[in-house]
Amino acid sequence: MINTILNHRSIRNYKSDPVNTDLLNEILEAGSRASTTGNMQVYSMIVTTEQKLKEKLWEKHFKQSMVKQAPVVVTFCADFNRFNKWCKQRKAEPGYDNYLSFFTAAIDALLVAQNVALAAESKGLGICYLGTTTYMAKEISAILQLPEAVIPVATLVMGYPEEMPDLTDRLPMEAIVHNEIYHDFKPEDIDRIYAKREASDETRALLEENQKETLAQIFTDNRYTKKDNEFFSEKFLGFIREQGFGI
Repeated sequence: MINTILNHRSIRNYKSDPVNTDLLNEILEAGSRASTTGNMQVYSMIVTTEQKLKEKLWEKHFKQSMVKQAPVVVTFCADFNRFNKWCKQRKAEPGYDNYLSFFTAAIDALLVAQNVALAAESKGLGICYLGTTTYMAKEISAILQLPEAVIPVATLVMGYPEEMPDLTDRLPMEAIVHNEIYHDFKPEDIDRIYAKREASDETRALLEENQKETLAQIFTDNRYTKKDNEFFSEKFLGFIREQGFGI
């Protein structure tokens, strides 16, 4: 399993071969074995294989081709709907219409998503996370007919890889591991940690393509701008409130 993790690649091109139902169910069951707060399992997995539905999701996922191409799309949802109904049917009054409950359910859903990703990759399938899920949560919810107290927080496309891209680089361990307490970064630490990434051929090509001086500027000015972050933050928070969580 460690080798599977260390060799993770985001796959964006897929063969048309379907994923066997028994295999898919085994992968989803592996997802259900993820850690969960209080064993409440306040999450749901929406499995989409029907092409017309995938095309609707493709439209909302910024028209990323892999959504239509991959045979399986799984949307992971923070879900207190089922748990709330169970409480009420058992003479218990649920108090989960708040920020902490949403965050708890979102953590549960993300843990499940990663279990599914690892299980799929261990069986020779490829996966890719779609970061557009929270950007377009309201629109995706409408397509999937999600009721109150259910919010999509992550999406995986899954299938047999048509490609095997190079491993994506990662920062050195000193950038992300802090022993005993958090150790803040001095300017020279930042320079050292990002040196290899900044000196790569890929970075040089990006700088030339985007006419930028530094890689950081590509993130702040092009990929994840303040304007977009603020817009999608307000949109997502508004939808979370609409779904019954008092944030």
